[in-house]
Amino acid sequence: MSSILNFNDLTGMLARTHGRKRVAVASPADSHTEYVVERALNEGIADFVLVCVGECRPEFAALRDRFAGHVTVETEPDVDSAARRAVAIVREGGADVLMKGSMNTDNLLRAVLNKEHGILEPGRVLSHVTVTQIPAYGKLLVFSDAAVVPRPTLDQFDAILGYAVGVSRRLGVSRPAVALVNFTEKVNEKFPHTLYYEELKHRASEGRYGDVCVDGPMDVKTALDAESGKIKGIDSPVVGKADVLIFPNIESGNVFYKTLTLFAGAETAGMLCGTTVPVVVASRADSCESKFYSLAIACVDKES
Repeated sequence: MSSILNFNDLTGMLARTHGRKRVAVASPADSHTEYVVERALNEGIADFVLVCVGECRPEFAALRDRFAGHVTVETEPDVDSAARRAVAIVREGGADVLMKGSMNTDNLLRAVLNKEHGILEPGRVLSHVTVTQIPAYGKLLVFSDAAVVPRPTLDQFDAILGYAVGVSRRLGVSRPAVALVNFTEKVNEKFPHTLYYEELKHRASEGRYGDVCVDGPMDVKTALDAESGKIKGIDSPVVGKADVLIFPNIESGNVFYKTLTLFAGAETAGMLCGTTVPVVVASRADSCESKFYSLAIACVDKES
C-alpha cells in the first residue's frame, strides 16, 4: 500500500479497496450529519444505522428510501436513550464505527464510558487522534492528543503513541517518523513529559511500537521544517519529515489544532481511539468536509 498523501486519496482508496463499513449514528438531526451520511452513501464507503430522537427528520427518511438496503432508521425518546442504543448496536456487532450526530459529546461519552454497557474495555486508555492536511506540508500529518487527555502519564503517552502510529501506518506510512513535541530540545526534570519522552524512545528502540523512528524533544517547526533543524544542528531522520506529532498536554495540542484550521487553511479529521470501535465525535464548529473525513479515517482505522 502506497502512502496516502491527502484526503482525496483517502476517500478514493476507501471506495476502491475497502468494503462498506456499518456506522451507527447517534441523533442525526442536523445538516452536517446529513451531508456526511449522503456523501458516504454516494461514494460507497459506508452503510448506516440512524438512531433518531423522536421522529426522524424527513431528510434522513428520504435517504433511507433512496438508498434502500443501506440505511436503517431507529427511534428513541431522548438523546441519552439514543446514545445508549447506538452504543448497544456496536456492542452487539451491528456497527463497525460509532458516530455522534447533533447531540452534545457528553451525552455520547456517558454511554461510551459506561462501565457495564460501554465500549471502553477495562485498562484501556481513551485518546483522540487527529489527521490533518496542511497546504504547506506535503503529506498527511497525525497528531495527538488535542481533546481528551489533559496531561498524559507515561502509560497514557505509551497508549497515545501507539494509537497515533497505528493510524499513520494504516495511511500507508511504512515507518512513521514520530516527533515528541516540546518548546526546546532539552530534557529537563522541571518538565516531566521530557523524562517520559526518554522512556518512550527507549521503548521504541526495543520494538514496542513496531517499525518506527521516534525522536525528541523537539519543537513543531523543527519536526516539520528541515531547514530549521539544519540551522539548529539537529541530525535526526524525524527533522522536517515527521508523520506524527505527540504533544505534551491538551492545551498545546488543541491550540495547534485550532491554529491550523483558522490560519493555515488545514482540513482535519479526528476520532477517539481505545474503544472497541473508532468513535467520531467531531466538534459542532467543524466543517462538513472535516466531519466526512473523520468518518473516512474511522473506516480506515477499523481495518486494524
